[in-house]
Amino acid sequence: MGFGPFLMLDELTPDVALIQALKERWDPECQAFLLSWGHMIPTLEDVVRITGLRVDGQAVTGVTYTSYQEMVERLLGLEVMRERSSLVPRTRLQASLGVADVRHQTGEGQVEYMAWLTVDARAALAEEEGAAADRDLRRFLILVIGKLILGTRGDPVSCRCPPLLEDLTQVGSYAWGAALLTHLFDNLGTSSREIGVAGFFPLLQVWAYYHLPSLGQGVPRRCGAVPLLQRWRFFRDEWSLRRQVTLIHDALDTVPFGHVQWTPYVGEDDATQPWVERGRPYFDRDIWLHCFNTVVPLHHRLVARTLGLHQAVVEFPTRQRSWERPGRSFRGIQQVTDWTVRVREQLDDWERRGKEVVSEAASDEDYFGAYARKYGAQLDPEGQISSLKGILHSTIQQRDDLQAVVDQLRAELDRA
Repeated sequence: MGFGPFLMLDELTPDVALIQALKERWDPECQAFLLSWGHMIPTLEDVVRITGLRVDGQAVTGVTYTSYQEMVERLLGLEVMRERSSLVPRTRLQASLGVADVRHQTGEGQVEYMAWLTVDARAALAEEEGAAADRDLRRFLILVIGKLILGTRGDPVSCRCPPLLEDLTQVGSYAWGAALLTHLFDNLGTSSREIGVAGFFPLLQVWAYYHLPSLGQGVPRRCGAVPLLQRWRFFRDEWSLRRQVTLIHDALDTVPFGHVQWTPYVGEDDATQPWVERGRPYFDRDIWLHCFNTVVPLHHRLVARTLGLHQAVVEFPTRQRSWERPGRSFRGIQQVTDWTVRVREQLDDWERRGKEVVSEAASDEDYFGAYARKYGAQLDPEGQISSLKGILHSTIQQRDDLQAVVDQLRAELDRA
């Protein structure tokens, strides 16, 4: 079904500060991060290389219902939380797969934990056959899709996917990686007062590790491993969350343009990543992304530099929809909607693979000027202002450290 590479990924500790700092730079109008050197966004190439999920194939869309009760009971043998709901408790799904009480033992590593968990789960599933085996497979897929790929806040798992899981032979034909990016873009637009992001947050972390290496947030490991998420671990910081977010914001403001890695995957051995070759026709496109009742644009033309091109001046997009979308917090209480009809124009765009991004610009200068006028940004392509800001930031940090030492010495003197 194409989930193999994704399911081999190791656990990545969440870098909450990095995710929050990036979220606070997200502009929902143009669906991109606003940074001192211009727009940046994760693209479909980032998704497929980092997660191993396919970004080609059928769009993840279809019909959304006012109630999923009948479908969940028929296909999964479970009950939804309420009649007019699309949510199933995570613990109930885990219990149905025989792994409800799984816990790490003291001193047990991730490899050992997954090894015996896999043995136990396979032993339980091996006892099933026919319709019962299909039911268990759908339960597992709902847990993977509804909690990881299209993750929700809190414990419940979204069950919008059963219509796509009814025919198990078709599950592998969907662009689950594109749906992951759609869901992530949509949730980045939530209030910055909400800590964290619903969705597959490790994509954002590893994307930043590759494109903004000077932030120093990730630690390389397992050179050559694929998908690329397996090559990184989180650099843990002992500062408070607010302090970490402030430091990352300061770093984002002082990263010289020349330190941004626009094409970090040059030289990758794509022969070991067949999922990359399959997704390549979608990499350099402006395209509409789909995830059921969520449809968002991927404005790749704003980041032509990821294609090795100079960034041309473009019309800065605004968020406009020709349809009304239900609320962000989906609970299945909207009208029954066939999204293949409701957003036919955007779905046709996906099936045509969008529009190729080209640029005839000889430099980025015109874009820098237009970006500064639009957002009031202070752009410093040569890094001179950024370097001065970096020195200032370092000096302020040294002053704060020295002040802490002075305060400690004064306290000792008072005790003496």
